[in-house]
Amino acid sequence: MRSHLYVILLFFILSFNLSCNDDNDNSIDYLDDSTTQISESIYERIYGASSEIYFDDNWVYINVNSLPDHGSPYYEGTQWEEDLYIPYDGSNPFVSNFVLNPNRISEQNILFKIPRNPSQSSESNPTSAGPIGFALNGVPFYNQYGAGGAPLDQEINSFDQYNGHPAPGATGGRYHYHMEPFWLTSNYGREAFLGFLLDGFPVYGPEENGQMLTSSDLDEFHGHFHENQDFPNGIYHYHFTADAPYLNGSGYYGNPGTIN
Repeated sequence: MRSHLYVILLFFILSFNLSCNDDNDNSIDYLDDSTTQISESIYERIYGASSEIYFDDNWVYINVNSLPDHGSPYYEGTQWEEDLYIPYDGSNPFVSNFVLNPNRISEQNILFKIPRNPSQSSESNPTSAGPIGFALNGVPFYNQYGAGGAPLDQEINSFDQYNGHPAPGATGGRYHYHMEPFWLTSNYGREAFLGFLLDGFPVYGPEENGQMLTSSDLDEFHGHFHENQDFPNGIYHYHFTADAPYLNGSGYYGNPGTIN
């Protein structure tokens, strides 16, 4: 009788352990992969850096001038008008009634200092107004809010055919993207590596493995962890999506660097 009880107890313990293991297999524990080393060859793909990218043990330093390498109606009246001005062509699917905003593209000097070995943050790090990262062509990324923290609903109508526009105010003329940078995804593909956020984690396009992603496929920061062709051992990374919050959700996944 006692041996039968032992057998039943052993069966119960094994069943419980298997059940727990199955639950763990279906969850993502980002903390197990909290620090990532990124090869210098990845940074070399940032062709829009306005000076040589340099490194120390902990940081990567990248200067950008915020000048898009594609045409825009916002080059009108600037020193680059002859080469880069193009009228709005009606091709932006997010724009229902294009309105050229009063700002024009101007050259900037922005130094991004981002972690060389990015890691998951143990605290909340919300994004702020202004640059939260940068694209391969040196154009800054902005978060999901417009001027004054308003939703982008109305501001979207000032986005050009490549999904960017210049900012007003003290940084007047700073061209930037809040949403998918169409120039880059049209040239490199919608699954491509597109840049970095300020916490040092990479940004990718809205497709993955042939599937168009939505925000519901991603976590609260608008990203997830797994391997890809650039990072065969896996890395946390963000994605653009067509639905809000477009690029970044509840702040940075990692510990952000600085902007000067």
